[in-house]
Amino acid sequence: MSFARDLAMLWRSRGFRKLATARLLSQAGDGMFQVGIATTFFFEPEKAGSPAEIAQGFFILLAPFTLVGPFVGPLIDRWQRQRIVLVGNLVRLSLAAGIAFTLAAGAPDWILFVLALLTLSINRFLLASMTAGLPRVVERDELLVANSLLPTLGTVAAAAGGALGAIVTFVVPTASDLSLAFAALAGAGVMFGLSSCAAARLRKKELGPEVPLAAFSFWRQVKELSAELASGFVYLRARLTPLHALMIMATQRLLYGLMFVSAILMSRHVLAVPGKPEEAVGQFAIVLGFAAVGFGLAALITPWFGKRFERQQWIVACLCVGAVGQGLLVFSAEPWALLTAAVVVSFAVQGGKIAVDTIVQRDTTDSVRGRAFTLYDMAFNVAFISAAGIGALILPITGYSRTVMATVTATYLVVALVYARAPRVARPAPDAEPTGVPATS
Repeated sequence: MSFARDLAMLWRSRGFRKLATARLLSQAGDGMFQVGIATTFFFEPEKAGSPAEIAQGFFILLAPFTLVGPFVGPLIDRWQRQRIVLVGNLVRLSLAAGIAFTLAAGAPDWILFVLALLTLSINRFLLASMTAGLPRVVERDELLVANSLLPTLGTVAAAAGGALGAIVTFVVPTASDLSLAFAALAGAGVMFGLSSCAAARLRKKELGPEVPLAAFSFWRQVKELSAELASGFVYLRARLTPLHALMIMATQRLLYGLMFVSAILMSRHVLAVPGKPEEAVGQFAIVLGFAAVGFGLAALITPWFGKRFERQQWIVACLCVGAVGQGLLVFSAEPWALLTAAVVVSFAVQGGKIAVDTIVQRDTTDSVRGRAFTLYDMAFNVAFISAAGIGALILPITGYSRTVMATVTATYLVVALVYARAPRVARPAPDAEPTGVPATS
């Protein structure tokens, strides 16, 4: 079935239509926001000139959410997810305005770090909420196609938002660098507001959870949420297949994160003239554009293969494809090799992610699904932080090392071999379900 036919089939669902609109607008805003933040953190001449400085930037932005997120994410199972999307985007609108004001006022960097951290943390919360709510607005036999299309369309929307952010940052004439970042952040705020309006068109209980967990006092909530997250992990481990899928996702993100850090450094020191941030951002935007092509191809091809292969088989195939793409950088650091690898590796990562999402959704109950995707987000962030830290240790200032690229290529193949031997059928649900989770088959 073609991409257009798949999308038309899903678009007949009112709930999917409205959820997709909210997600695409939200992720378009993400793209614009990330360009503004990346320009400030990673591409100014006096900042992020080395792998260690880039690792520091990633740590500041992601590590605190990894620690705080577990106590926020389980609220996906406690609060109505439609309200999370609606209110969350309004909060992001306010934070984007605060960051723009911070830049214009020349406030200390730590204030910018805190505001950016909060904005990006809410973004992960919103994406987890929308992913957990997706099975509520599509039929079960359409879930694979929905997981193929919606996240990929969201990625394309983020890339389009990023391109627009780059245009307003480096093409639209302005008086200073601060006002350039201000324009991109203002555009992001507009997108966040529109996404909130789109979410308001969904019914309050449309995204679930069907039976929200009861609210209670703050300190008891902290204690109970900690226990719930731990029991959610026990549940996934007992089911086995979703835990293995999350481990594969984390591994892919770590390997992809190494390439991401390498691409930032290569954009600064190889592809662009040193000291020209606008040229470095432009080169990196081209890399991201080619990566978006890979994400789009994954959306087109994964549903077709999904009807012919098991989810685990497709993940193994994607890992092998990732090895092929990464292997190109073993032989060359020329732009053609980096751009081709961006397409191929992004296809592999997104294709694997589609299957992982489906496995986690399929093999977990609705009442525990929010906690499953909270663990998903934790693994995602830890993998990226780890990639940045590893990159700081092993990557040269230019971002390119033939030895590192060869090691990453070999790792893809080893992981594919190991996962090919993993169980393909979920174990029965454990007798002792996580808190608030009814027994299920």
